[in-house]
Amino acid sequence: MIRIEISLRLPNSPGSLAGVCRLLSDERVNILAITLEVGGQLRLVVDNHVHGAAVLREHHHQVTERDVIVTAVPNSPGALAPTLKLVSDANVNIEYAYGGGSDGAPTATIVLGVEDAQRAAAAAGV
Repeated sequence: MIRIEISLRLPNSPGSLAGVCRLLSDERVNILAITLEVGGQLRLVVDNHVHGAAVLREHHHQVTERDVIVTAVPNSPGALAPTLKLVSDANVNIEYAYGGGSDGAPTATIVLGVEDAQRAAAAAGV
């Protein structure tokens, strides 16, 4: 499915990530997926991106939003490969990916940042 990802840059200092998570928690915005890159680029998929982005902007974060693909795959070796092949066969480049699943859980959640989310989602059937 296509979801909206919230992206912002955090300073490289203790408590930066905790502060963002606390802001969202205080507003009852649930984080569904998260990645923080070495340079401070934070990417979030939340259950209410409109409210989540507004809260972060109110607290002086520069937020951008973009369409991403969020898919659940079986939590087993090789389960992601068929989805990635369909996206590749549609000639859609995957710019970044993140996700995970708990050990023993039946599914894992994967987020794909792609150049054309609509085309990629249609190609992958998600």
